Amino acid sequence: MREKGLLGAAVLLATLLCSGRSRGHGFEHSAALDAGGRYVVKWKFDETSITFEIEAETRGYIGFGLSPNGAMASADLVIGGVANGIPYLHDYFADSSRVVHKDPVQSYKLLYGKENHTHTVLAFSRDLQTCDPKDRAITSGTTRVIWALHSEDVGPSGPNYHGINRGRKSLRFLNPGTSRKVPPETATFDLLNVNVPVPDKDTTYWCQMFKMPEVQKKHHIIRIEPRIQKGHENLVHHILLYQCDSSLNESELDMGHECFHPNMPDSFTTCETVIFAWAIGGEGFTYPVHVGMSIGTDVDPVYVLMEVHYDNPALQTEVVDSSGLRLYYTPRLRTYDAGVIETGVWVSLYHMLPPGMQDYITEGHCTQECLQESLDSEMPSGVWVFAVLLHAHLAGRAIRTRHFREQVELPPLASDDQFDFNFQEFQPLSREQLILPGDSLITECMYNTKDRQNMTWGGLSTRDEMCLSYLLYYPRVNLARCESLPEITGQLKFIGVKQIQSPLTTWPFVIKSPKRYSNLSFTEAMDKFRWTKKRAKAFNEVVLNLPMNVRCSKIGLDEWSTQGMIVSPPKPKSVRPPVVAMCMNGSESKSNCTVSYILITALMEKTFPEWKGYCKDTSGLVSNVWAHIIILDQCTLHSSWV
Repeated sequence: MREKGLLGAAVLLATLLCSGRSRGHGFEHSAALDAGGRYVVKWKFDETSITFEIEAETRGYIGFGLSPNGAMASADLVIGGVANGIPYLHDYFADSSRVVHKDPVQSYKLLYGKENHTHTVLAFSRDLQTCDPKDRAITSGTTRVIWALHSEDVGPSGPNYHGINRGRKSLRFLNPGTSRKVPPETATFDLLNVNVPVPDKDTTYWCQMFKMPEVQKKHHIIRIEPRIQKGHENLVHHILLYQCDSSLNESELDMGHECFHPNMPDSFTTCETVIFAWAIGGEGFTYPVHVGMSIGTDVDPVYVLMEVHYDNPALQTEVVDSSGLRLYYTPRLRTYDAGVIETGVWVSLYHMLPPGMQDYITEGHCTQECLQESLDSEMPSGVWVFAVLLHAHLAGRAIRTRHFREQVELPPLASDDQFDFNFQEFQPLSREQLILPGDSLITECMYNTKDRQNMTWGGLSTRDEMCLSYLLYYPRVNLARCESLPEITGQLKFIGVKQIQSPLTTWPFVIKSPKRYSNLSFTEAMDKFRWTKKRAKAFNEVVLNLPMNVRCSKIGLDEWSTQGMIVSPPKPKSVRPPVVAMCMNGSESKSNCTVSYILITALMEKTFPEWKGYCKDTSGLVSNVWAHIIILDQCTLHSSWV
């Protein structure tokens, strides 16, 4: 009997290891797609498929779609309801002219449907990758969801127009964020602006200083969430929380002022270290059970500065805002203290994007030199990244944070090939990733400036650009920023600048020669240059290979010695090839699972002499294998070695 019990336990363990996540029968995730909660979607997923349940306030049809840009054109649609007590579901698509057609390949499968006197509930499933060119694949990145309602069911001629009963919302179906649950006795405190008069101008950064709660012993903050004033969801673009000097004059507490203004209080300039970031569309962040943000010790923040970015392109007047953050804290300590590292492109006018480009690429380096010095000194065993916030502005289209060790590329820390400016939040990593001394990171951003006539500059406005990754990690070390910026001389040389005026007395500085740029600022000269698509592409290649200035700063105003170094972009020994998913369905998928099993086994035995067969060794080798192999969709194999 004992042998049978051990055998059963072994079979169960092997099944769990080989089958991935077990989702059960319940829906683990949900989101209201409209402000009033009339349309709610729930979902669950496994490695190959996703199941939805929609509850909507209608007795007519429900429309649900996946869009490339949040609009109807080229969207993947499913429409269903309950008519005369019988549920129905049809797969549609919209062409580039927004005309709706029935899809000849019905990829969505109806599971059940029901209705009462006010609501309809509809459940259906589909493969993540259907291989139907009219469908949109569901990935771990951002998905732009569109929805619609109608009071009538679909008739013989198709669905009637839904009118104003429609909307859109961006979601990450396969990486939906953290749970909002915290222990019921958890204490909270709010950091809120109070009746801030938002100026009638495009961009305003408003700063206010607060004192953290006075606690008698160390506590951990375990969740932070936005408190956005109702109706201001599109006004408040992002909120950053900075740690300030702990010996400030308390007379400046609760004092608000426009950030980066010549007349702002001097104490604001001591607040250099980002300890939390929230951006539009995010719903807050709950720390993992073994990690928290520490307060109450000598090295923890006593005073914090909350920076709120107000985005007011319509130049609204007489707007008053009282938004901010709510923080949950507990005396029940976690194992590790969390920290934040800002990586990417140092925000500066030297970060510039030519007009007319559909896919301009920018790279911000967290260099090997910076991580070697800081981690060798602080944590030689490395730090573990558990969440990443990818940040850009309106021109941003895709972002990823690439990870290199000894110039060999590892899996990315985070990526989003459908970046949405209006949906930015910390993405929890499915597996925490170790950053070691001597590793390097590249935050890579793709931009679309096709409809712009002039240069786009690195800067604070949403019409300017940024390329940043905020890394949440543990254990906390004395490293706040790890960034880079391409040298300006090579960029100016590309447009023919020969000499700048000296000494530098103005900003932006002024060009001396050649004559066509004489007495122009370098920004005016860049705009005067006659950009074409070919020239902009060549400029992109030049910038990606220019020497770069390293930013490597500590918490507060101190810097590591590598700050200000000029280094060349690293030349990787190997990079990860793009993931290519093979299409298969039904019996093809099942048979190919067997083929993939054999391929993986052969690959492992060739690469790892100690490998004893896929899912046979449970001693920890599996986690090493997953550092190199990803099983995609229907058991499709992708490997960094292939």
